[in-house]
Amino acid sequence: MSSRLEAHTTSNLDRRAFYPTSAQKYAVLQNLYNEYQYSRKQPHHVSPAPKLPAPSQDRLDSSMTEEPYNLDTFTSQYIPEQNEKRTTVLYLAYGSNLCDETFLGRRGIKPLSQLNVLVPSLRLTFDLPGIPYNEPCFANTARRVRTPSLSPTRDYHKDHWKKPLVGTVYEVSLTDYAHIIATEGGGAGYHDIVVACHPLAPSTPCVPTSPSTPPFRAHTLFAPAPDPDSAERDDGDRLFRPDPSYAQPSARYLKLITDGAVERGLPGEYLEYLQGIRTYTITRKRQEVGRAVFLNVWMPILAFMFVLQERFKDEKGRSPRWVVGMFAVVFNGVWRSYDGVFRPVFGDGERTEGEEDEEEVGEGGGGVLSDLV
Repeated sequence: MSSRLEAHTTSNLDRRAFYPTSAQKYAVLQNLYNEYQYSRKQPHHVSPAPKLPAPSQDRLDSSMTEEPYNLDTFTSQYIPEQNEKRTTVLYLAYGSNLCDETFLGRRGIKPLSQLNVLVPSLRLTFDLPGIPYNEPCFANTARRVRTPSLSPTRDYHKDHWKKPLVGTVYEVSLTDYAHIIATEGGGAGYHDIVVACHPLAPSTPCVPTSPSTPPFRAHTLFAPAPDPDSAERDDGDRLFRPDPSYAQPSARYLKLITDGAVERGLPGEYLEYLQGIRTYTITRKRQEVGRAVFLNVWMPILAFMFVLQERFKDEKGRSPRWVVGMFAVVFNGVWRSYDGVFRPVFGDGERTEGEEDEEEVGEGGGGVLSDLV
């Protein structure tokens, strides 16, 4: 079954053009707005989540025929079916949605079941730009492709993980999945994709290099990076930093992910990797000044944009094209001002200054892209 799934999904991937749209900057800013609002509030304490069962075997088996949702028509097309078919969605979480504080508390999601999984086709990245000096980047996934390694290479700490992505699949209602989409900018800039997931045995201390359990399929929201060999890479649609791995997440944001990994009982080896990711820290006075000036210049503008977003968004959480276009212009301005003025004058707002950020790493467990739809 696994080989058939790999052949099917690989052919689907070859047909699908995962190039970004201008809405992606809006999606990133929506994520930024959520995180920025959360960071200004006291932590949203939630009661310890009850231990949830794993999805039934029948539900896992039925997932093998599922296809990606069209996010543009998700609410109108699928929500009416829920009362008749009692359909649920198997949703793969890998970032801050692992954390109860975020997923259960702030987003108000009520999962029906959950299962820790291995995802051979994906890897964790932090390549979604945020706001310099404050929230430099956010978690994302990228396609995991085996690359030849003839000799040890220099690599960032966050890129040291060479095994498959580790995450949690939640079974949620269609209504809750629609809410997840809405809180990610209404799906603007994202694709719903279906990936092959392999259950991880409870209390697994080490992550296997290759899965040994039968696959099932789960949905996740995927924000593709531009093809580096394509002219569309620099078309202004999605901001693409010169080195996508350069930025470090804030300590606050990374803590949500590591807390979630503990709460979900992810393997100790993976937790150790997450805890070893270096976070952005201001180490010089000029950076503190730069942060204050930068936020005082840009946050009022961003706040106004989010007022527009709240005022004009539709029932799916999506804003009209003109609002999305304004977000793209503003987000370009944020990073152009940082690259052209703030970084040369005030110092690095993406990565901690004054520390060695690269080290020699050998060839780790690899993988081939085989089961991404």
